[in-house]
Formats: sequence, structure tokens, C-alpha cells
Amino acid sequence: MPVTLHVRDFVATITLDRPEAMNAIDPESSAQLVEAWAEVSSRDDIRVAVVTGAGDRAFCTGADLKKTMPPSTSFAQLHFGSSKPPSVATLQTDKPLIAAINGYCLGGGLELALMCDVRIASSAATFGLPEVTIGSIPGGGGTQRLVRSVARSDAMLMLLSGERMDAHEALRIGLVSRVVPADALMAEAQKIAQRIASNAPLAVVAVKRLAMQGGELSLAAGLELEQQAFGVLRDSEDRLEGRRAFAEKRPSQFKGR
Repeated sequence: MPVTLHVRDFVATITLDRPEAMNAIDPESSAQLVEAWAEVSSRDDIRVAVVTGAGDRAFCTGADLKKTMPPSTSFAQLHFGSSKPPSVATLQTDKPLIAAINGYCLGGGLELALMCDVRIASSAATFGLPEVTIGSIPGGGGTQRLVRSVARSDAMLMLLSGERMDAHEALRIGLVSRVVPADALMAEAQKIAQRIASNAPLAVVAVKRLAMQGGELSLAAGLELEQQAFGVLRDSEDRLEGRRAFAEKRPSQFKGR
């Protein structure tokens, strides 16, 4: 299985498991990533997911060029046809995603990391979008998500030059939230995941959805959307449980209701 998914204590760990190919994405692993995202979205026993790569050399180096030659079908048919296969670039879920980046994070690998809400890097991680150096573009969301994740000048430098940067430079520009030693990476990612998973799941989903949608709206429209979400959650069982637990000085037992 080029992609594995394991669940423990409401946290799913999705692992790209092709270390011999630097965890590059081939057609089989692409299809399994689509399935993994669907599982995360639909399962009540998953509240947050950690995405990582097997081994210590690479998170993901993008598309496996040996197995992803241009198809014979026309682009128009692939893009607009009724049998268009799901694309990794368009994967979405309301559940929080954490990228645990443990080595090379290049091309489609960085685009995969950019789909995550929180990015934690090993001190040995390397980042880049080298597509322009081989006559292509970051076509898996890179040109759109990067400029929404870091300062425009930093994004354009990466996109136009194709140069790589180390983990500490990635931290400086805000591409990642934390840099930790390689042997502490998964523990740190799981610690953050468990902290998120302990929160009220409906509120967590609402916060992510508001943050994602609000970025495309005016401030006034975003604030109105926020008020509506607040009203929907106001009388939820979890919100009442949170207040009771606070008053009784005990951990909350959230049920997602």
C-alpha cells in the first residue's frame, strides 16, 4: 500500500509509504490519497489527521515522473469530461490537517503540505517548487496556495526561481509553524493533533470552515458568517458540556453533538 491510514484516539496518521521513490506520488498513491481524504472527512472517530512520509529522507518529492507520463486522452476531456478522476490538488476536508515534514518537500510534495492547516518541519527538511526549471508550473495548487500562505515577495521568489530553502528559512517566512529535531518530529505533530482532537469537534470544524471561507469574503461578510456559526453552535451539547466541565474543574468530554 503506497498510502497507509491508521487511527488512534481520534487522530488519523496518513503516511506516504514509498520511501524507495522518495515518497513520490504515482497513480496508485494518488488514488489512495483521495480515499484517505474521504475517510478523514466521513469517519466520526477521526477529528484530525497528520500527513507524513515514510522514512527520514523525504516527505514527498511530488509526482513520480517515471509513472506519470502525459496521457493520450485530451486535456479537455480529462478536465471537463464527466469521468474526470478526482485530483489530489482539489482534495478538501473540514477536519484539521497537520503536515509532519521529515525531509525533501518538493513540487507536488510541497503542494500537498500547503493543503494542510498546520505544517511542522524537521530541521533537515528542504522545500521548493522547482517546476519552472523543467519547463512546467506547480499545477497542483502551488501558484494559488503559496501566495495565500506566505508574503507575496517570498512566494514569488520561490515560484519564479525554483530554488530550494531549508527548514529555518521556511520558518522565517511563515511556511511552517515550527522546526524540531528529526527524532522529535512525529511526537510534536501528534502532540498538536491530540490537543486539537481534545477540543469540541463541531467547534473545530466550524473554525476551520470560517477561516477558509472568510479569506474570500469582505470583513463585513466574514463577520456575519461568524455570527451565524456562533448561533448554530450556541446550544450544542458540546458547548454546554464545556461550561459544565469548566465549572466543575474537570476535562471536557466532547461528543460532537
